Amino acid sequence: MKGRDVILGLLMKCPMSGYDIKQSFESIFSYFFDASYGTIYPTLNQLEKEGYIIKETVIQEGKPNKNLFSITEKGRERFRDYLQSLIEPDVVRSDFLMRLYFGEHVGKERVTEWLEQEKTRTLASLARLEEDYRGWKEHMTPSQEACVRIGISHYRSHLQAVEDELQKLKESE
Repeated sequence: MKGRDVILGLLMKCPMSGYDIKQSFESIFSYFFDASYGTIYPTLNQLEKEGYIIKETVIQEGKPNKNLFSITEKGRERFRDYLQSLIEPDVVRSDFLMRLYFGEHVGKERVTEWLEQEKTRTLASLARLEEDYRGWKEHMTPSQEACVRIGISHYRSHLQAVEDELQKLKESE
């Protein structure tokens, strides 16, 4: 999945400003898609050049003008093609897991600290997603709800695995 596909997907529902798109990247998408704010505007410009979206400048009194982006029929076709393409396998990139893999070089105490930190981070992420879900739920489609519920299950499963490893370390003392 590329940022351009996410942007086209967002625009399938309604026209949006770059700021609106940024808000989506920072809220719901932050749980399962990593894109920097700095890539949004270059991607919008490229999509416009390719004819997938159009830009309309909205004049606002007392505020800077706002650019609204809308998807074209060509963009809709491109997005539908993306949805019909093969799903790319997920790739886990985790600094925590890489360090844990090499934990033999720092000792049991440091590995325990890492596991405790990961437990704290995961609990916080899980709580935040569950809270966000309560606020989003009434406005979500069934597939969007499924996406968030799977995310919640992922955090719970990860948390359980971390807790299991902490327990194994304690038992090995």
